Amino acid sequence: MAGSTETQPTAAAPVNATSSSSMAADNLPPSQATDAVLVKSSQMPADAQKVEELDFNKFKGRQITAEDLYQGMQFMGFQASAVADAIRIINGMREWKDPETGAGTTIFLGYTSNLISSGLRGVLRYLVEHKHVSAIVTTAGGIEEDFIKCLGDTYMSSFSADGASLRGKGLNRIGNLVVPNDNYCAFEDWVVPILDNMFEEQEAAKAAGDEEFHWTPSKVIHRLGKEINDERSVYYWAYKNDIPVFCPALTDGSLGDMLYFHTFKTSPQQLRIDIVEDIRKINTMSVRAKRAGMIILGGGVVKHHIANACLMRNGAESAVYINTAQEFDGSDAGARPDEAVSWGKIKIGADAVKVYMEATACFPLIVANTFAKEP
Repeated sequence: MAGSTETQPTAAAPVNATSSSSMAADNLPPSQATDAVLVKSSQMPADAQKVEELDFNKFKGRQITAEDLYQGMQFMGFQASAVADAIRIINGMREWKDPETGAGTTIFLGYTSNLISSGLRGVLRYLVEHKHVSAIVTTAGGIEEDFIKCLGDTYMSSFSADGASLRGKGLNRIGNLVVPNDNYCAFEDWVVPILDNMFEEQEAAKAAGDEEFHWTPSKVIHRLGKEINDERSVYYWAYKNDIPVFCPALTDGSLGDMLYFHTFKTSPQQLRIDIVEDIRKINTMSVRAKRAGMIILGGGVVKHHIANACLMRNGAESAVYINTAQEFDGSDAGARPDEAVSWGKIKIGADAVKVYMEATACFPLIVANTFAKEP
């Protein structure tokens, strides 16, 4: 009995030890989890840029400037930093001068028609009025909407405004804007007599044996800019400053409607508009440029037409894209600058950025920190 009593604690000891060990293991996270979560970082490079925060306390007691916002957003991350890159790249376009000739960057500005319909038109007009760009590429709507706004007003509406109701009222919706259909009727009344005169000039040149005379989209826009004679117009200033405006899709809009209707007045003869002369003109501008820069708001034909012109010189040296399109569908509109590098439309090693924003939300800030600043 005494012997068995002495052996009992010995027998129980391993049980207690095992229980204590299990409890200790239960109080620790699995090593697999800690190894996955607590991965040791590599040392950051000495010149690594830290994320910086915009602190409005710095501006207490004074007005906040556009440059304050730019400096505060520069290292904020996401699209704020992309906007800051766009500002830096555009300022690089403006500052560059050819060491031999002193020539500056040839800047191609492209934008879609909705931006002319919006209040951003005033920003675009400023760039043309002050000769900040070398050439423009836009769509038919980007031409006609400028002239239409000289003839009648565009109004704010809503993205959810009912289409059927608007149609019954003769109102055309562009996003959250509306344009009275009467404005397009006023455009017809204004533009048709000009087309009549252009047709007469064409036929007179033909009768005189002038085989060199051709209308082109850029010549048509130049003429309309002269005829509108209104300082609110982008193309009035393009005419005044002799800045070419290219529109490879001139017939895709109300202007195309007017050209179509005009053919019935002059049949069997028609107003002839030569697109080949214009493609030669824009490509030659690109080839002869000492340095080329692209600023493209939106996508589609506007974006590609400029990029393809820059292909003729093996790519632009700098590029800023601003649009909301994604690249997953393979569209040129959504393509990032590096895709254009693969085609030779942007040079290898060029300074380029894509800003994933709707242009009215960021381009005024970009212009305020670039073209609108004192040189």
